[in-house]
Amino acid sequence: MKYAVIGTGYWGSNHARIASELRSEGVIEEAYLCDADEERVSEIAEAYDLPYVTDYADLPDEGVTAATLSTPSPTHHDIAVDLLESGVDLLIEKPLALDSDDAWSIVETADAENRVLAVGHIFRFHPALKELKRRIDRGELGRIKYMNTRRFSFRVPRATTGVLYSLAVHDVDISNYLLDDAPNDIYCRLDSVVRDDIDETATLVLNYDEATSVINESWQVPVFGKQRDLVVVGSEKAAYVDYLEDNVVEIHESRVVKHGDELRALEEGGKTYEVENDEPLRVEVDDFVSACKERTEPSSPGRIGAEVVEQLELAEESSERNQTVPLDR
Repeated sequence: MKYAVIGTGYWGSNHARIASELRSEGVIEEAYLCDADEERVSEIAEAYDLPYVTDYADLPDEGVTAATLSTPSPTHHDIAVDLLESGVDLLIEKPLALDSDDAWSIVETADAENRVLAVGHIFRFHPALKELKRRIDRGELGRIKYMNTRRFSFRVPRATTGVLYSLAVHDVDISNYLLDDAPNDIYCRLDSVVRDDIDETATLVLNYDEATSVINESWQVPVFGKQRDLVVVGSEKAAYVDYLEDNVVEIHESRVVKHGDELRALEEGGKTYEVENDEPLRVEVDDFVSACKERTEPSSPGRIGAEVVEQLELAEESSERNQTVPLDR
């Protein structure tokens, strides 16, 4: 297999490192880099001793059959459709696209061309989150009632996309992933003060059949440093994951029980569990490469990315209308 990484910015450079490792280990035959910025791509290519091109359209002629697409989100649709129609399987970084029509167009093209399509929802490969998912699925936490996510930092908002598509895209997908479901309705409040039309703070409430997920995202909170965490409350136990600690899950023995006519809150302590600390990006790319070789569906298929983009659009609509918006209308 000849593999390419298209887009060598901050995150694309990480993909370049992974591609170099795969080539060194013999998992792939060759790895190419591609970026319209020749100065940048040549520097990274030299660092990893990889060939490069500056036009993605040249990659199929080089024999590339699978690629990571890590260019700016507005470019995803056109590049993806061109490459899928040229016979290239794709792992596309999140968000899959910036509107659902483009996202579903990418998915439909992949289906029509019989190509493997994955989306980079990397937290599905986060060691602690995978362990939490395993415990939820086996019923250890009981019925999931409530989830709360916080991603806080203090920085100048990006000039291109706000926190909804940069950060909340992760947590909407995580909520769906942990519950194996999609929300019934969404409420969202977006705040844009520093840059016009760029949301620097987002608050979302996702209502599922039996659970509520509250998502808080902001680039304007200077109090905590960088904070990324998740609380999941079940009828039997609760769990806590600090995303900055890749392999640690806290399980708390906390529940409300009824004794006769009296309700009691029982707190019996908690335990911290450590799991194997695999790099999420490497596991994600390994999963995609295996799917390409075996012609199977990847763990994070393109349709999941399109569904999340649809839900983010509804969140935008909710903020504009200042009311809860149902998914099925």
